[in-house]
Amino acid sequence: MKISGLLVLVALPINALAPALAQAGESAPLSLAEAGAQALRDEPGSVVLLERAAAHDELALAAAQLPDPQVRFGAANLPLESGGFRTEGMSQAQLGVRQVFPPAAGRAASRKLQLAQGSELRAQAGVRQRVVLRAARQAWLDVHRETCSRLLVADSQPLFANLVAVARSLYEVGTRSQQDLLRAELELSHLQARLIAVEERERVARAVLQRWIGAHASRPLAPLGEWPAPPTLAALEDALAEHPALTAAAAALAASDAGIAVARSRFRPNWTLDAAYGYRDGALPSGVPRSDFFSLSATLSVPLFTANRQAPGLRAAQARRRGAAANWEELRRQLGAELAREHDRWLALGRRIRLYEDVVLAQAAANAEASLAAYRSEAGQFADVMRSHINQLEMRLEHIQVRVERRRSHAALAYLGTFSTPVSGTASNAVAEASAAAGCSI
Repeated sequence: MKISGLLVLVALPINALAPALAQAGESAPLSLAEAGAQALRDEPGSVVLLERAAAHDELALAAAQLPDPQVRFGAANLPLESGGFRTEGMSQAQLGVRQVFPPAAGRAASRKLQLAQGSELRAQAGVRQRVVLRAARQAWLDVHRETCSRLLVADSQPLFANLVAVARSLYEVGTRSQQDLLRAELELSHLQARLIAVEERERVARAVLQRWIGAHASRPLAPLGEWPAPPTLAALEDALAEHPALTAAAAALAASDAGIAVARSRFRPNWTLDAAYGYRDGALPSGVPRSDFFSLSATLSVPLFTANRQAPGLRAAQARRRGAAANWEELRRQLGAELAREHDRWLALGRRIRLYEDVVLAQAAANAEASLAAYRSEAGQFADVMRSHINQLEMRLEHIQVRVERRRSHAALAYLGTFSTPVSGTASNAVAEASAAAGCSI
């Protein structure tokens, strides 16, 4: 809500409302969409590129213009030994104008060169925005993963504490050895150490996220929810041609073509026109005032020694053009290979998630329950109990990891394609079971 709207609704000073609004904004959960928008809003790299592009647009306007004319003032044919300005017939005050006319094709090519360089920088700004958006999304996902891992490990502490209690009770009645109790206490201590390590990773992940969104990284994260599948690989490959990195490479290729045209224009002569007016004072012997003079001349530059002057520049421009074409092709292949690899990874991660949710997590839970029941009935070993519960925790942590990796893959496909990354949805039951914490939905 805007401040002006608040002033209409309530009769409170703005200074009194500001702290409450700031506190509410800081405590509100940070969604993936907001993190991406915040990263783009505060990111100066693309602004630098856009301003440089605007500078090239201005230079393009100047490149198409003729050079400034030159104005010449002077005096000619003044006597040195006798007489003066009025006595000598050829003495005159001169006012001249000189204008150089470079080849029109060269001026047009220079304009195209500046415009192409500006287009390249604008496309690079688009690349920068995609890179920043992908980095912010993946940093947000990393924080989400470590947060949910921390909550899962913390939620597992009562279970391992219960195993310690079971081992202690059985040891006290003499049915089990002290080694079982020591093993249970060791695993509980190891779990506490693991929790400290996860907390440290979460702090590191938030520090990375802070690189992109500043102080907003300290806010709690909103649930992630389910995402629909990205477009098909064929659709993504068709859209790859619109990637700003390829657009920038194509603009660089256009700039190199304009550079070749500029180099070719240097083989053409420049024309220079000189116009001068000469004022004479005094009179002829007949008493008639001396006539003023008007001069007009044209100068033509003759590019005779092109082998060591213009030709190297043309060859250099042609070499830059070949390099720009090779760079475009290399970038196209690189992005295509990255797209195919990332799409295959996204599909493989989906198969792994289904395997975890349909088979692995249920088997791990059943194995843990069975081993504990067998141990309580003195039909199993405590080592099997601890191993099964540790394995269950590992499987649930891996499930979180795989789900986040698939979302990271989705963000990478969004960087390569032209579709939007979904940012809302309903959390699945499997995710809620893996987290056991409100708001932690991955």
